[in-house]
Amino acid sequence: MANPSEHLINLCRAAVEAHQKATAVPYSKEAWAPWLEASAVFQAAVTEEAGREPKQSRSALEQAAKKAVLHPEPDESQS
Repeated sequence: MANPSEHLINLCRAAVEAHQKATAVPYSKEAWAPWLEASAVFQAAVTEEAGREPKQSRSALEQAAKKAVLHPEPDESQS
């Protein structure tokens, strides 16, 4: 199973938040620019992290980061 770094999860979170802001308003190049930039930064970081030792599958790493952001595990300490 892929294990994304906290940095990668934060970049994914930034891209998701930028996506939500961009799609909350009518399309314009200016409104979507932050989302496209955040997504590009996240994708580049996924590629870089996947190539580091220990090597991980790029697609599995991306999926794990997105899962951590979009479907986080419940926090056991708050039960």
